[in-house]
Amino acid sequence: MLTLYGADLSAPAIRVKFVLNALGVNFTYRPIKIREGENKSEWFLKIHPAGKIPAIDDDGFTLFESGAICKYLCRKHNSDLYPKDIKQSALVDQWGDFAVIHVGGALGKVLYNRVFAPVIKVEVDERSLQEGLNFLKRFLPIVDNQLSKSKYLATDKLTLADISLLAFLDPAEAAQVDLTPYANIVRWRNALKKTDFYQKTHKEYGESLKGMTAQKS
Repeated sequence: MLTLYGADLSAPAIRVKFVLNALGVNFTYRPIKIREGENKSEWFLKIHPAGKIPAIDDDGFTLFESGAICKYLCRKHNSDLYPKDIKQSALVDQWGDFAVIHVGGALGKVLYNRVFAPVIKVEVDERSLQEGLNFLKRFLPIVDNQLSKSKYLATDKLTLADISLLAFLDPAEAAQVDLTPYANIVRWRNALKKTDFYQKTHKEYGESLKGMTAQKS
């Protein structure tokens, strides 16, 4: 059976969970205790030499980096989430990369400084926080405009691009990022949060976050 190594609050790990659940793959989820240094343990470094998550072990075949994992899973299970047509797959790559690099990168800065830094008692980097907010103001309108043209992000069907954007926007409420100015993103996101693959992963991103903030207080 496939094992997914991840963490509940990791957007890349959530991305892989979404894909596994969308494909209907049976898997074992193994949380890695990063704060306790488990990701730096000898056994895990053999799976991911940088000690990062997510990673998978698929009956002895190990793989890391969420994008590579998701494409591998789609190819293995012959899924249209990653189209075989070269132009359609290029569009999926284009919008998926945009979602991860630009939207996810920006939201990650905001999430870290507004949520994680206070929990782990690290000084908030105000410059990084503002940079993240500025990038979101720049990039979210582009995504919103794209979703005004189509029900889905890259093609006329659900693809890895949508799943990637959904995963990396998942912490928006926790990070106090207001998405209401982006009506098309809100419509698209609300619809996908009702899907089986989302609901099998979690009801909302903040489920495990509540435990962290409770410990802090």
